[in-house]
Amino acid sequence: MAKEISGFVKLQCKGGQANPAPPIGPALGSKGVNIMEFCKQFNARTQEKPGKVLPVLITVYTDKSFDFVIKTPPAAVQLMEAAKIQKGSKESNRAKVGKVTWEQVEAIAKDKMPDLNCFTPESAMKMVAGTARSMGLTVEGKAPWEN
Repeated sequence: MAKEISGFVKLQCKGGQANPAPPIGPALGSKGVNIMEFCKQFNARTQEKPGKVLPVLITVYTDKSFDFVIKTPPAAVQLMEAAKIQKGSKESNRAKVGKVTWEQVEAIAKDKMPDLNCFTPESAMKMVAGTARSMGLTVEGKAPWEN
């Protein structure tokens, strides 16, 4: 028989660096989850991605057990790494803070494909390019589908 789900918790943790301090501890403690067990499992599964921000969806069951799914890093974080900037622009329509190429956008879109709600790599690239524009980044070159 399947376990009954009591709730979900969404967190963003750095890979290999989960600890019971806030924000992880209070979020899981309120659901009755063993915080140290989650931290051990999360750190073991993310030790090949140290320091990268990773979204995690934790499913909590009524018997206080849990499962979790680790997603790919957010597109905004990957774009900041690609453009080598610390943060996006405050006024993205006026002040541009960096540049990315269509090749970088394509690489990020292929990485994010399982987590995006689109079916083609072209539509995934358009979503990532839109994120870049809203962060104040300029996408250089001509889009591959415009040739």
